[in-house]
Amino acid sequence: MALGRIPQSSYYDQRNRPGAALYRARQPYLIRNSITGVCIIGFVAAVYTYTIKAIGQDDFSDIPIPDAPSAPGHAPHMSTVKSAGSAQ
Repeated sequence: MALGRIPQSSYYDQRNRPGAALYRARQPYLIRNSITGVCIIGFVAAVYTYTIKAIGQDDFSDIPIPDAPSAPGHAPHMSTVKSAGSAQ
């Protein structure tokens, strides 16, 4: 075994950039992967649109809205009488 440079068995060069062999290996799958990506994005958009439209059809007219308070209330059970234990 000769001492020297070890042969590179990667699709990337020394700077971790893709080489020409990687582009050639990916080329047959480019169209098919693009179509799959468009289908997945279309499905997600359709589900999102359907959900928004289904929620938008809710009608809350049968739920009564409570009246606003007419005057600010006082705290319940408040007494102005001092306790018997505090004699002055």
